[in-house]
Amino acid sequence: MRGFAKVETHANDLTNDAVADADRFHHWHGFTQMAEYEPLLVERAEGNWLIDSKGRRLLDGVSSLWCNVHGHRHPRIDAAIIDQLSRVAHVTSIGMGCVTTAILAERLAEIAPGDLQHVFFSSDGSSAVEAALKMAMQYWHLQSQSEGCSELANKVRYLSLGAAYHGDTTGAVSLGDIPLFHKLFAPILFQPLRGPLPDTYRLPAGVTAESALEHYAAKMEALICEHADDLAAVVVEPLVQGAAGMVVHPDGFLRRVRQACDAHNVLLVADEVATGFGRTGKMFACEHESVVPDLLCLGKGLTGGYLPMAATIARRHVFDAFLAPRSAGKQFFHGHTFGGNPLAAAAAIASLDIFRDEAVLENASQRAQQIAAGLVEIQKHRHVGDIRQRGTMVGIELVEQRDGCQRFAADQQVGNRVCQAAMERGVWIRPLGDVVVLMPPLSISEDETQLLVDTVCDAISEGLDDRPDAKATRIRLPG
Repeated sequence: MRGFAKVETHANDLTNDAVADADRFHHWHGFTQMAEYEPLLVERAEGNWLIDSKGRRLLDGVSSLWCNVHGHRHPRIDAAIIDQLSRVAHVTSIGMGCVTTAILAERLAEIAPGDLQHVFFSSDGSSAVEAALKMAMQYWHLQSQSEGCSELANKVRYLSLGAAYHGDTTGAVSLGDIPLFHKLFAPILFQPLRGPLPDTYRLPAGVTAESALEHYAAKMEALICEHADDLAAVVVEPLVQGAAGMVVHPDGFLRRVRQACDAHNVLLVADEVATGFGRTGKMFACEHESVVPDLLCLGKGLTGGYLPMAATIARRHVFDAFLAPRSAGKQFFHGHTFGGNPLAAAAAIASLDIFRDEAVLENASQRAQQIAAGLVEIQKHRHVGDIRQRGTMVGIELVEQRDGCQRFAADQQVGNRVCQAAMERGVWIRPLGDVVVLMPPLSISEDETQLLVDTVCDAISEGLDDRPDAKATRIRLPG
């Protein structure tokens, strides 16, 4: 195979080049063109910094793909995992339990909105969404039996938003609407109902910023009303659609969707795999609009970004529908070998303790304000079309022409160029197409935040071979 050379390596005498060859040849990386892949090998990490095999330090500007919350090697999480390892590393959660995992379930029930009380564990965000889809369908099947209404068993469809992304397993991909990721796999997917993309930047013809909420909410309400008889659930990423390009919804959109679901007897699934655990400024994005979904999907930051774990949390009425004698066959027929893993549960409990004890959300709020202030200058750049932000979730969309929001040609790889320029300056970020994404750990310091913002602004200017049209002194906050 051109560009590859098979190597034999041994654990005790690996050189940097040998490890790079092993990574390039043997490790098939996701969402990565391996023909062009140049290994970046992280050997260790400290706080909010990654340190590669050559000793280079990189500020982790995207929380190791949106999951690290409190920084790397946090002593409380490290200690919790080590302590749990001295007890038991893994037991199944199918038909039995573990002390640590039971405690975590209770802790999640305590902080989840409303009566979200019943926690089903899985291994990743996609799996949490898959569990929610199956729960919703089985719920209506069981309701049809208990209520003696066979029509309820017809509620087997789902509605998701335009440009949705809910993961990469088959059911989650079915909900998705990002052609680059999903179109190829259409023959093996189910077809959901497709709602609008509630975009506040690229508005439909005739829609203004003031009328956007009503426009998008009315479309969702019409779809839910029309298909209520066969609609099991509406699935949304609350407030911010991450993989769509950090698209921020109009304020009030989630509340309107909740109201429509209530009016037409449809479940609401909130996919907070990305937005959960403080990213939007509250522990859960749903809390901004006082919405309690019927099913809440969590992942990424659940363990502080340490270990794979996800959760699907159900409200009481959903959970109760599954309760019956074993012989009735109403139990939830779904599970994963490593769901509820005790090591991951220990990390998650420690992470929740840190949220409770260390003013994490307060720091995140201050850093979010600092990021917003620091990006004021670069917003004047003629190729910066939009900067959108909710909490510490930030998307900077780069465009060929600001008038008309004209995109760059894909082969120009503008987002990649900017991120490469940032990496050369010591900051690790990853784009979504030509949207430069910032999502630092919530533990990021004031000085580190300033470095992140300054570096990204400089990288945009260099990566686009241009300077902001109107120059100003870069904003530096006190401290």
